[in-house]
Amino acid sequence: MLFRLAFVLVSMAALLGDPIDATAQGMLSNVDLNSPEMSTAEMTRAEVEALLKAVPQDGAGRSSADLQGKRLSHLDLSGLDFSGSNLRLVKLNGASLKGAHFDRANLNQAWLIDADLTGASLANASLLGTQMQRAKLGGADLNGARITADLSGASLIGAKLSGADLSADMRNQSMGLMRGVLKSADLAGADLSGANLSRVDLEFAQLQNANLANCNLGHADLAGADLSDANLAGADLTETDLASALLPGEAALKKASNLDKALNLSLARRHP
Repeated sequence: MLFRLAFVLVSMAALLGDPIDATAQGMLSNVDLNSPEMSTAEMTRAEVEALLKAVPQDGAGRSSADLQGKRLSHLDLSGLDFSGSNLRLVKLNGASLKGAHFDRANLNQAWLIDADLTGASLANASLLGTQMQRAKLGGADLNGARITADLSGASLIGAKLSGADLSADMRNQSMGLMRGVLKSADLAGADLSGANLSRVDLEFAQLQNANLANCNLGHADLAGADLSDANLAGADLTETDLASALLPGEAALKKASNLDKALNLSLARRHP
């Protein structure tokens, strides 16, 4: 019954349009991820490939297929090109999507929990209200993507998020704050240069050697995060919560913008 309620909430949000309210996202704890709806596939890889080939292609030979709401969990779809496709509400939990292409795709409200997107391309994709807990995105390309996804515990080692927008949608707060959630995510060596991380949840995130140059980190939560050897040149730290965060050395830290306006700076730790 609780799962049915959660699913109905997500589906209703889909009908109302993007961005999605945070209540549906918050119902995850009541969703049975082992249920057939969330863990089985209604198509085979061959059928997905056939669908991609059947729709009209653009000048670059890429499909714009409609897979909205399809159950594709635990399939091996590695290397396929979903660029420009509609994957809204699709179930891809535990799927292998290594090296797949999702450029400009609509992945709003999709389920990619524990999915393997290592080396995948999601440049300029839309990921609003997407569930991506513990997903593997090592080396993935998310440049320019719009992301208010839950990436708690995800691995984004060496991922590319230059110019990505993970900021909170301040215009749509009737039922909660929609923003990127990267709590305890591993972003070591990731390129976040020029990204909008305003109000993003980065509690306990691993950001060692990450490139945060010219990032908007205003009002973001970096409590307990590891920023050792991170590049903060030009990063806006206005009201950024740095409680218990491990900060880079003094020379690197001085290159940040509005450091004097950061919150709990006295409670942060300094990397030697």
